[in-house]
Amino acid sequence: MRHGKSGRRLGRTVEHRKALFTNMAASLIEHEQIVTTLPKAKELRPVVEKLVTLGKRGDLHARRLAASQIQSDSATKRLFDTIAPRYANRNGGYLRIMKAGFRHGDNAAMAVIEFVERDTSAKGAADRARLEAEGGSESEAA
Repeated sequence: MRHGKSGRRLGRTVEHRKALFTNMAASLIEHEQIVTTLPKAKELRPVVEKLVTLGKRGDLHARRLAASQIQSDSATKRLFDTIAPRYANRNGGYLRIMKAGFRHGDNAAMAVIEFVERDTSAKGAADRARLEAEGGSESEAA
């Protein structure tokens, strides 16, 4: 029996769940908005909010703790340089979860999780920059 055990297992092992939230947190910090299933979004919220709180602390120890959790240097830098200063005067509540209907394949409840007061130009900006660095967009290659 699972009496007193908190958190959703999401049909994964502990290691798989940790890797899932590490990757989702890095993607959310990079793009500031992602679409996922509702249970995953609800479990991701406390993970990322704790990372933003670490970013607001801003000292070396907080940066190392966040880097060990995210495991992406670019996402850690973005967290400490752009996202954390944006919420310096806010005491929690950095993320918003909006329901986005149901997925066609398996009828799973979908949700959009995004930062409150997010930068709308950040969505897809890293992908556009990567494409330009590779020598042009996909439309030119086609």
